[in-house]
Amino acid sequence: MKRTLAQVRSYDRSVQLLMANQFTINLGFYMLMPYLAQHLSGTLGLAGWLVGFVLGVRNFSQQGMFLVGGTLADRFGYKPLIVAGCVLRTAGFATLGLVDSVPALLAASAATGFAGALFNPAVRAYLAADAGERRVEAFALFNVFYQAGILLGPLVGMALTGIDFRVTCLVSAVVFGLLSVVQIRMLPARGAAEKEENAEAGQRERVLSQWRSVARNRAFLLFATAMIGSYVLSFQVYLALPLEVRRLGDGGRVETAAVAMLFAASGLSTIFGQTRVTAWCKRRLAPGQALAWGLSSMGLAFVPLLVATAVPVPDGGAGRWLLAAVPPTLAALMLALGTMIAYPFEMDTIVRLSGSRLVATHYGLYNTICGVGITVGNLLTGASLDAARQAGVPALPWLVLVALGLACSGALHALHRTGRLAPASPGAQPATA
Repeated sequence: MKRTLAQVRSYDRSVQLLMANQFTINLGFYMLMPYLAQHLSGTLGLAGWLVGFVLGVRNFSQQGMFLVGGTLADRFGYKPLIVAGCVLRTAGFATLGLVDSVPALLAASAATGFAGALFNPAVRAYLAADAGERRVEAFALFNVFYQAGILLGPLVGMALTGIDFRVTCLVSAVVFGLLSVVQIRMLPARGAAEKEENAEAGQRERVLSQWRSVARNRAFLLFATAMIGSYVLSFQVYLALPLEVRRLGDGGRVETAAVAMLFAASGLSTIFGQTRVTAWCKRRLAPGQALAWGLSSMGLAFVPLLVATAVPVPDGGAGRWLLAAVPPTLAALMLALGTMIAYPFEMDTIVRLSGSRLVATHYGLYNTICGVGITVGNLLTGASLDAARQAGVPALPWLVLVALGLACSGALHALHRTGRLAPASPGAQPATA
């Protein structure tokens, strides 16, 4: 940890602030979101479909608007979009704690989602710009702060929700409010808005021109498509792995402890291992190779669960608990390792494929593509888990997830081998289809 902090101090103040900001953003977000569904269904008594609709609106307003947020960041600068996102999330979270009507809840949920679409591409583009040639190491450190917020947020939220969920909402809103003030006062202005030759051209035409430019970047689109699998696989820490624990567990505190182990294993391994893994990979692997190895590791993460399906399920006791806890925890550790290998090079590759032009727009479209992939992948994963168990073939979903990881790894290896992931010169036009 001392080494990590020393690395953080070696960067400019703006980069340090962006990392601290991301920790705080995740702290405020994850202290609230894990408990929102229970508040909507329990405290407010909403029907299950309404709970799903409110949560779906939040997800859609974020995933579907990433491209808009990235485009605005490239046009107006990174700092205004980061601040605007935090201010909007302040209002959204405060509203979630103060209202109980469905229209107001939908508006607040949409606001919190759109807030993420505003600041996520801007933060990453800002970090890439200020980190310069040390982007890979900067994104590795960024992931440490990112995971630390995810790990600590639910613990703080649990304590606050024990008092009242409205307290959680208001404290989260205060966190984002203070973060907004800090960024207004301390974050230097940055922007990568392109200087168009025809400055008098209409805004609509210029925006469409930006989007056409990004959409013609074939190498970038192929890379984004190949990386969908990494997001589908990593999300199984929140979907398939807890479901498997609950399927095999006996319920109660033991089951809760096993699920907690998943998140602890994932978060703590990243916090303590990310910078070492990145340094090792950078010394020995080209970026494309690191990406391929990362996806392979994520696919192979489901082998312990595949093997466990061949073991008879004990009736109870320590044997059943071990079967419920150990394979999913091993899978979570390997997913974390794969993410540690791939993530810094993934973020750096987006910048290189953009030619350092319209970077936030590229991040926005990338997040939208991967977000759609996560949605489809989770629907298929959930359906396959149910169907496989009903058909008596519990190994099938794990086989599919292993195959997905290896297939995406193969696609990334092919992109690397054919030179499609090679660095583009700054300011160069992206390759077109």
